[in-house]
Amino acid sequence: MATARTVRHSNATLAAFAAPCLPMAALGLPLVVHLPHFYAQSIGLPLGTVGLIFLIVRLIDIGFDPILGSLMDRTRTKLGRFKPWLVASIVVMGLATWMLFMPPGGKANEVFLGGWLLLVYLGFSMSVLAQTSWASVLSPDYDQRSRIYGFWTTGNVIGIILVLVLPVAVSKMGGLEPAQVSIMGWFIIVLLPLTIGLAVWRVPEPVPDKPTHGNIRDYLDFLKLAAVRRLMWTDLLFGLAPGITGALALFYFATVKQMDTFHAQLLIFFYFAAGLVGASLWTIVATKIGKHRAMALAGVLFAVSYVGVFLAPAGNFTLQALSMIGVGIPFCANQVLLRAMLADVGDEDRLLSGQDRTGMLFALLTATNKVGYALAALTFLPLGMAGFDQADGARQTAQALDMLTILFVGLPIAVLLIASWVIYSFPLDKERQQQIRAQLEARDKAG
Repeated sequence: MATARTVRHSNATLAAFAAPCLPMAALGLPLVVHLPHFYAQSIGLPLGTVGLIFLIVRLIDIGFDPILGSLMDRTRTKLGRFKPWLVASIVVMGLATWMLFMPPGGKANEVFLGGWLLLVYLGFSMSVLAQTSWASVLSPDYDQRSRIYGFWTTGNVIGIILVLVLPVAVSKMGGLEPAQVSIMGWFIIVLLPLTIGLAVWRVPEPVPDKPTHGNIRDYLDFLKLAAVRRLMWTDLLFGLAPGITGALALFYFATVKQMDTFHAQLLIFFYFAAGLVGASLWTIVATKIGKHRAMALAGVLFAVSYVGVFLAPAGNFTLQALSMIGVGIPFCANQVLLRAMLADVGDEDRLLSGQDRTGMLFALLTATNKVGYALAALTFLPLGMAGFDQADGARQTAQALDMLTILFVGLPIAVLLIASWVIYSFPLDKERQQQIRAQLEARDKAG
């Protein structure tokens, strides 16, 4: 395999690489937080139906990743293996975003929502899988991979913050929810070609010497690796916790914590802004204690921070903000560390199989993260069964508020503690990864 020419890329190069994260994250957040609320509240579709549509589409979307991963590993162009897919995602995501965020006449039915949602998830899958797979081959170094994904995560958090500011600004100017969603859509559509073009132009992409022709049996082979199984379970659980936060945050803070819409959105802003600290923090912690131990620590801190959210008094914005900052610092640890760990697993798989199956490996992790977020959408069902009224926050029963609290606070605590237990015994540490790299380099040199 043609190895990455530079072990340590410059900050400017990695910033250019992370640039597409701005519109991609700006799309990912509304898909979890704003669009379900928008289609239930402003468009008028039943909340339970909206939740079910999002769940079905996300489950279908999970099937995209194995296919895309195999196709990406087979791709050979002058641009590279992953860059063409990132470029192609511009058209798919741009068109679907336009329709979803600005439905014609401000009206939509269930078929409209489901169809365009499926297309936007296809484009999103193409872009995320291409970029995260590309990141894994930029450096063979154990610690530098954490740094690369730290930049990638920082780009995602900045994109989220920017898209959070837009609806708040529109709201302060008197704009209603349709105007807020519309401005987010235009932000995504404009930035997609600009940022992806910059990354493709400025950042190199090493390409394997031999093409990979994977099939479904390759995915079964991956599951034989203990490291892969632990990463998948951890990523699923870490996807579930923030997925619940995103799906229920506006409802929780508006009803249980008695915040108006502006302050509820501001709390979400603090949550993601704290992720900027976390993206750098967990990279540093991983160099000190190893990626898997840093990941386990992040899960425990994440769970403990939810207790602060529960204990903060209703109506007390200052304490709520502090609690959400505490939750926000560890929330992005999996984005940095699990993907850097999977890049190390890719080395192990190449040593054992003799093939570079990077795209297929990252398709697995992308899929499990999606399963976590898809399961988060199921929280709308017990919430509806408990009598939660999304149309009138002032008319909630005690049973509905208790259910919302259990789902928003109790469930994430449980899954995060399990995730920390699973990843703590991850078998591939820095020493083992360096041994694998030495064997790969010796074999490549001999070959």
